[in-house]
Amino acid sequence: MISRRDVAIALDIPMEMAQRHGLPKFMSEEQLSALLDSPPAWLEQSRANRTGKRPVWVHLVCAVCGYEEAARPKKWWPDFTYVVCDHHRPDEVPPAQPGFVRSEFDGVGTRFVGIADVEAPDGGR
Repeated sequence: MISRRDVAIALDIPMEMAQRHGLPKFMSEEQLSALLDSPPAWLEQSRANRTGKRPVWVHLVCAVCGYEEAARPKKWWPDFTYVVCDHHRPDEVPPAQPGFVRSEFDGVGTRFVGIADVEAPDGGR
């Protein structure tokens, strides 16, 4: 059985849409295949309305331990260089390249810290 969340990820729709359209809490693989093979009108319309500016789901992978999860991206997320689990020590994270400055963003997904390395305005001098 596949959870509603995993079905939403597979269909590339928000959880709210899955609930609103009555997808059950658990589905069989056959039911998911049927939805993918013959999408209902609401799913077709959702796909047609996409602008492609922002993905519905992103796949987060810890750069230290490899833990993975799918999450809904937030508007405030910059382009992360890395994401790492919030319990890793700073010395476990790959260092920033010379000439770059690092910013950290808490609250990414359920347990990640987002790390954004950007070129220093003065070139790192």
